[in-house]
Amino acid sequence: MGSLFDKDPELKKLYEKGLEVRKKVMGREYVEKSLSQTTDFNRELQEMVTIFAWGLIWTRDDVIPKKIRSLINIGILSCLNRQNELKLHVKGAIRNGCTEEEIKEVLLQVGAYCGLPAAMDSFRIAQEAIKELKEEEKG
Repeated sequence: MGSLFDKDPELKKLYEKGLEVRKKVMGREYVEKSLSQTTDFNRELQEMVTIFAWGLIWTRDDVIPKKIRSLINIGILSCLNRQNELKLHVKGAIRNGCTEEEIKEVLLQVGAYCGLPAAMDSFRIAQEAIKELKEEEKG
């Protein structure tokens, strides 16, 4: 098992670009911990996530600013019931300048279009994320 860079060394540039954005949005500590747990089995997936999502998509600020991208992700992750990722992206949204009020509005819209159970779970997760982030900032 290897690395995507073995097949295409040019991908390393996108990886580095994506890694920078990923750390800014998700938090340096979280990303470094996640990467430290990389194994031969999941290495290429971690590289793919960083290259594609963070290096190719999240860097397109000239089209959609990171703040709006964060709100979009909160809606999508809520609809897909991806609670772990939702928690991380709520924290990232706040780091990107989103307010609690904006996050709340997205989650209310989730309730209208994806169902109240999805919104209720997402509100609970978002509330936990906001509380944790405030505690992290104090600490």
